[in-house]
Amino acid sequence: MIIPPLNTLSQQRGISLFWFRRDLRLEDNHGLYQALKKSSFVLPLFIFDTNILGRLEERVDRRVQFIYEQIKLLKVALEQIGSTLLVCYGNPLEVYQQLANDLPIKAVYTNHDYEPYARHRDQVVAECLDAHQIAFHSFKDQVIFEKEEVMKDNGTPYTVFTPYMKKWKALFNPAMVHAFDSSALLHHCLLTSPLPLLSLQDIGFQSQSYDFPSETIDLVCIKQYDQQRDIPAILGTSRLSIHFRFGTISIRTATRVALEYNEIWLNELIWRNFYMMILWHFPHVVMRSFKPAYDEVEWENNQTHFQAWCTGQTGYPIVDAGMRELNATGYMHNRLRMITASFLTKHLLIDWRWGEAYFAQKLLDFELASNNGGWQWAAGSGCDAAPYFRIFNPYFQTQKFDPALKYVKAWVPELESTAYPEPIIVHDVARERTLKAYKKALASEKWNQKAP
Repeated sequence: MIIPPLNTLSQQRGISLFWFRRDLRLEDNHGLYQALKKSSFVLPLFIFDTNILGRLEERVDRRVQFIYEQIKLLKVALEQIGSTLLVCYGNPLEVYQQLANDLPIKAVYTNHDYEPYARHRDQVVAECLDAHQIAFHSFKDQVIFEKEEVMKDNGTPYTVFTPYMKKWKALFNPAMVHAFDSSALLHHCLLTSPLPLLSLQDIGFQSQSYDFPSETIDLVCIKQYDQQRDIPAILGTSRLSIHFRFGTISIRTATRVALEYNEIWLNELIWRNFYMMILWHFPHVVMRSFKPAYDEVEWENNQTHFQAWCTGQTGYPIVDAGMRELNATGYMHNRLRMITASFLTKHLLIDWRWGEAYFAQKLLDFELASNNGGWQWAAGSGCDAAPYFRIFNPYFQTQKFDPALKYVKAWVPELESTAYPEPIIVHDVARERTLKAYKKALASEKWNQKAP
């Protein structure tokens, strides 16, 4: 555990901490706004969580690099107003135990996180703080609706997107996207000398230069989103997913833009909201199928086929292009995410959890709720899923979305040479094998095919 020296802060009175997590911005940050509004002195805090970092396989990680660069920007912005950012490294519970002993903390403010690990982490931290008579306050910030705010008339959660979307829009009112403007309150940030900043090496990672997508919303792109979003060869999507993931852009800002310029993009933002709601109500989806019957599918789980998929050597150009782009950049177009996920589960008959874990390792914008929801959709095992008998034909997908092979050839330059591999499986054979496996799993009368 690493906590910078706090001698210059120990004589302060009545400090509130604001704990940055998935909200790495000063602008329109709900929890920060509340902390500044209700406290005389606020010390911003970020913790490099060893419970999370310890699960990462590579010591060069684009996401850690992105977070680190955002932390540096936050620290500089805070120091320009005479404050600072406290950056620690360790288990959050142990960090707070130390801070509670070293500083006169009266309250901790933060924003909600809906993932199972985060919920458990916040619970144990809140209990620790309570033992020190320190209040813990958390606020809604990364979604427009949360928890039980969008429910069926009978009080149960929606498990199909379209009815959820309709209810979401019916319940929405413009006040929900008003910004939490902290600009007039930032003088409540604790005035102090800058604290030292840990290096990436201090937390066990190596630095590397990356060209990250801008957090600026491209209005031209948004206006044309419904017409261009499925064409991977052009920049037809917002490329903001990493900024939603780490909160460097406010979901309220994005929703205001979507409401004004493109309803289809709004629907995509609602999809993200929907998957977070599913994860909140059905946390079992992290390890098991949303629909239990699908856990009975007898997967082939061929290691050689899985490795070919991972490295973009399946002999299916559109699939290989998507996987190569992911490996090289940490990004994959959403249409390609569907194609590659369908191919792994319904051509190669490999457990969706293998693919989900690979995406979690590689995707710059990895978000548990959306990644899990997308993979279970592709496998047919999730809520609002594509039926198990709907199997993407990679050749048709190519003809429809990349007919000139502009995208494919950008990532598979050896396409027309003998260096490119033959298909590792025949489409028709794969389709029949998958239909047989799924039918067998779903045949038992013990399974109720309705969602839980």
